[in-house]
Amino acid sequence: MSLLKVEHLHKSFKGLHVLKDVSLAIGAGERHVIIGPNGAGKTTLFNCITGTLPIDAGTVTVNGQKISGLPAYTAVRVGMSRTFQKNNLFGSLTVEENVQLAVNACKPHRFHFLKPLARYTETVEETESLLKQWDLWERRSRVVNELSYGEQRLLEVLLALASKPKILLLDEPTSGMSPAETVQTTKLIQRMPRSITLLVIEHDMEVVFSIADRITVLHHGEVFASDTPGNISGDERIKEIYFGGGTLQHAEA
Repeated sequence: MSLLKVEHLHKSFKGLHVLKDVSLAIGAGERHVIIGPNGAGKTTLFNCITGTLPIDAGTVTVNGQKISGLPAYTAVRVGMSRTFQKNNLFGSLTVEENVQLAVNACKPHRFHFLKPLARYTETVEETESLLKQWDLWERRSRVVNELSYGEQRLLEVLLALASKPKILLLDEPTSGMSPAETVQTTKLIQRMPRSITLLVIEHDMEVVFSIADRITVLHHGEVFASDTPGNISGDERIKEIYFGGGTLQHAEA
């Protein structure tokens, strides 16, 4: 059974049909990448899957449990987390403080405001573990606004991992990065354990082919193709409608 299933999803905005009968089935541990031209509906699809936007028709299920139509916070309860195209960080706080807040948000005591976070041993230990595992421990005392853009994007992924998700949705994780930062982020994604299922929107084809088990192409809000990287890279129709007839570079993972 698929861990994440999207069936016949439709979404319109004032008569503009953005998503048209979109269906996806993603297995546990899969690295599934969504590509498509600007305006294809990729981020809207993410917003509908996570409940940030209500859907007009269709269903979204996680491990057989229907989550479509439920508030967005229920996505976390069923093991789903995500990042956004724009960073959502507390810029005046340190790296460590940002991670502590994300870790603490999943604890029963998250609404207890009279005790400093640093006095919750479990929160402190999990924060340290995350920072060390993902190579941000040495920058833990840095104020977020002093970090480079790539470091902020990396921290954004770390905050998404704080809830220990079964499914992680990454919305253009390398967008706006330098080549060196893109390489670093790609390596981070490749390091993630297969206990985390990944659904990724990505525009950099070298990144796409280095992480994807399967690729779905969205075109005008519809699933144009969904196949292995090898078959996608050799599909002349995709080269024509998406890449202007150019050659797809299929990089080995």
